[in-house]
This record gives sequence, structure tokens and C-alpha cells, in this order.
Amino acid sequence: MSRHEETTSRKLDHLRICSKHDIEAGKSGFPDIRIVHAALPECDMDGIDLSCRFLGHSLATPLFIAAMTGGHPDTTEVNRRLARAAEQYGCAIGVGSQRAALERPDLAESFAVVREEAPTAFIAANIGAVQLREHGTGWAEGAVSMIDADAIAIHLNFLQEAIQPEGDRDATGCLGAIEELCSDASVPVIIKETGSGISRETARLLWNAGVKAIDIGGHGGTSWAKIEGIREEEMNEPRLTRLGDDFIDWGIPTVVSLIEVRETGGPVIATGGVRNGVDIAKALALGADMAGMALPLLAPAMESDTALAGAIDHIHRQLKAAMFLSGAPTIRDMRRVRTYITGETRTMIQKYD
Repeated sequence: MSRHEETTSRKLDHLRICSKHDIEAGKSGFPDIRIVHAALPECDMDGIDLSCRFLGHSLATPLFIAAMTGGHPDTTEVNRRLARAAEQYGCAIGVGSQRAALERPDLAESFAVVREEAPTAFIAANIGAVQLREHGTGWAEGAVSMIDADAIAIHLNFLQEAIQPEGDRDATGCLGAIEELCSDASVPVIIKETGSGISRETARLLWNAGVKAIDIGGHGGTSWAKIEGIREEEMNEPRLTRLGDDFIDWGIPTVVSLIEVRETGGPVIATGGVRNGVDIAKALALGADMAGMALPLLAPAMESDTALAGAIDHIHRQLKAAMFLSGAPTIRDMRRVRTYITGETRTMIQKYD
């Protein structure tokens, strides 16, 4: 199998494993956050306004449909449904890694359908930091052009690469490549972790490099160590399967990462274990500008447009109820809501302080 075919096959493996296995691990920290209840909210729940702005764009909701898939013909319909939902609800949406389609242009349709179905949505393109270093700004601009994107997300997935049989384990030069892209790119650059979180120190390096937003991708949701461990077990790679098990608990919990990164700059997207509208409300109260979900939307997206719409409607109902009970009629008001921080999260941020 060629390297290009391996990339395409891997994308389908990931989608299949995510849809059929328990691939979550760790603690995001959201259960340790309690929003201070407003017994006299002084607002109308039916008038709650979810609209917000992100990188100069007006959006109808802070829900970000996080990167999931693409790069195989069988993923096209999933992306089509996700894009239709983004257009219908005014969500931002990110596509999965476009590496496969940049290597094989015949696969571009699995990504291009996103702009076709969501002509006015905010869309983020996506390539890996290693591919950026190897291929330069031209590849990033190719990813942007493929879907007429409004931003380019450069994903950091070195835990996954460390465990994956085909992984790219050389991270040298990636920061320089990011800095060069930020200087030359035609759209804003977002840096996106994929399940291990971003620290205060790394965030400062990224802001100094010129990135316009950080998607923290914290620990406590989808675990790529777990996904690759399952995949390697299927491939009869016991050595790497054990390595996946060893690193299931590796990373910075989402809430801890959010608290660290929010103090270094902005804007910030909270992803990693965001599972409902209440989690979105907590993320906003802790300083996030947007909150991203992938796994909770994957199963309904694989089922039907109706199932996906039902899932998003319920998330929005949860978010509006949480905002009402916080006395926050707008997203801006939600950022001023007070929280109690308990448990392991409190311990970790006290050590950080």
C-alpha cells in the first residue's frame, strides 16, 4: 500500500473506530466547575441571544462543529450533513485533516462539499504541523482554497504520532513553520491540539508566532491514544497497543488548559470533553470564546440530517437554560458569570498559580 493509500485508509479506520468503540478517556474538568446560580436572573429565557463574534465573523452560536473527518469517499456524506447543519444553525465548522486530499486531489470532494453545503458558514481548513513544515505555506493555502476557508487550523497531534505505526515523530522546525505561515497566510491561523491540551508556556510561544486563535483540544474527551491502541490491536501491533495504553492519561485536562491559555491572549476555543450545552456555558464562563464538539455530533451525523438537527437543538436548549439560570442574556454576559472550581481541577490550578 502506498503512503497516500495509507493516509486514506487511516481516515476511514478512525471514523469506524470512533463510531463503534468507547474512545473517551480522562477527566476534562467540567464536572469540577459549578456555575453560580442566579436565583433572580432578571432576563427572559425565550430572549436569550446566542450570537457571538469570532475572528471578525458574526456567528449565531458559540457552538463550533469541531474537525471530524474527510479524505475518503465514504466520509463525504457525513461532512455534507455537518455542513448543512453549520449553515442552518449559523455554527462555525472545522474539517478533518486535509492531508489525504492534498496528496490525492481526487479525494478533495469529501472536503469541498462543506463549502457547497455551507456557503455562508465560517469554515476552518486543517493540516498538521508536520505537513506544514514539510510542504510549506503552499500546502496550507491549498487546503484553504479547497474549501474556500475563512481560517486555517494547524493541528498538533504528537501524542497520536508517537503511538501510530505510520506516525511522524520529528517535531523539530514546526514552530518556525507556524511563524512563517502566520506571516504569509491569506487567512487567520488557528492552532489546534487534538486531545492533550495546550499549556501557558506553549500558548505564549504561539501568540508570539502570530497565531490568531488557539483551540486547546484538552484531555478528557476523545483519546487518540485509545483510538490508535484499538487500531493497532486490529493490525496486530502489540508493542504499539501497549504504548497506547501507557499514555491514555497523558495530557492537560481541558478546563485546566483553558484557564492557563485564556490568561495569555485570545481568542480561545474550548474543545476536549465538551459534551453538552451546560459544558459550553461553563467554558464561556471560564473565558472561552467558542466551544467545540465532535464526538457528540458524529453518531447523529452518520444517521441523518434530522438526528443531527435534534442533537444541536438539544445542545442549544441546554445552553440557553444554563445562561438563563446564570442571569446572562447574552454570550458577553456569560463571560462575566462567576464559577466555583472544585476537586482535582482546583488542585491543579492552585499548583499552577
